[in-house]
Amino acid sequence: MRGRAPKFMLLKPEQIEEDQTLDLTLRPQSFEEYQGQPKIKENLKILIQAAKKRQEPIEHVLLSGAAGLGKTTLSHIIAKETGVGIKITSGPAIERVGDLGSILTNLSEGDILFIDEAHRLNKLIEEVLYPAMEDFRLDIVIGKGPSARTLQLDLPKFTLIAATTRPGLLSSPLRSRFGASFRLDFYETEDIERILKRSSRILKIESETEALKLIAQASRSTPRVANRLLKRVRDFAQVKGDGIITRDLTQRALKMLEVDEIGLEPIDRQILRLIIESFDGGPVGLQAMAAATNEEQDTIEDVYEPYLMQLGFISRTSRGRVATRLAYEHLGLKRPEQPQEKLF
Repeated sequence: MRGRAPKFMLLKPEQIEEDQTLDLTLRPQSFEEYQGQPKIKENLKILIQAAKKRQEPIEHVLLSGAAGLGKTTLSHIIAKETGVGIKITSGPAIERVGDLGSILTNLSEGDILFIDEAHRLNKLIEEVLYPAMEDFRLDIVIGKGPSARTLQLDLPKFTLIAATTRPGLLSSPLRSRFGASFRLDFYETEDIERILKRSSRILKIESETEALKLIAQASRSTPRVANRLLKRVRDFAQVKGDGIITRDLTQRALKMLEVDEIGLEPIDRQILRLIIESFDGGPVGLQAMAAATNEEQDTIEDVYEPYLMQLGFISRTSRGRVATRLAYEHLGLKRPEQPQEKLF
């Protein structure tokens, strides 16, 4: 019986407990320090400068994109550039209308409220957010039935910055109330290398340029994963070497972690082999993939699938997921002749 592929939290872009300290240490403090996403940075600079000239809070902002790409970091930079305070919460943390009311009434004029995982806000909370975002008013219903009445509280003018990995799950009324919407893309390797060089300086890690290039290529084009890999390779270099991150030590560390040269880990390869070997290359439905890999459907869809699609290893069709020619080539497998190819 085949054993289940080992799981590594290392390459998952979601934040883990270790990242909280790591992010505080390595988080860029300005647009100049923030690498990548040049178009988004330029648009945000204009948004902030225009709001300052009008002496108004900036418009509500929606940031979407895969986990670990810098949505929270951007929100902190926006707060610093505008010189206001920032309150941070998440969709699942706001369970009751009273929770949201407490947060909103404690904001100061011009403050930023950052809500992570905004797609997980329940509909009742969304309904309360609408007048708060548009009219800076909080409507509270007191009582039930015919005797119920609405109490209106004026709120300070604030800016809501919402972050989501699944913008399609946001309701249309909520999406329409954001004045600016930006989607963060996966990073270029050169940008990841610059991030790693900066992180190395802050963490006082001596490293070779070629070694950082290898880490960048294995980082899944995600800054959070890159910084996490850098720390693991540093540990390996301190135990197996003299503390200096060299190309050879980096290759050995990545091999030990079962991370290949483009950042695929065992679960990624298991998904690809499942589609190719068990389902003849696809199409295969998400539910079948989840059952065969013993993973949650959301985990496959949010964590593994985006990067595999970005690499061009799988594609989505109306009938399910299909492995592409590039996936066969990467795994060193022979791709069966396609029906359309037989016609020529």
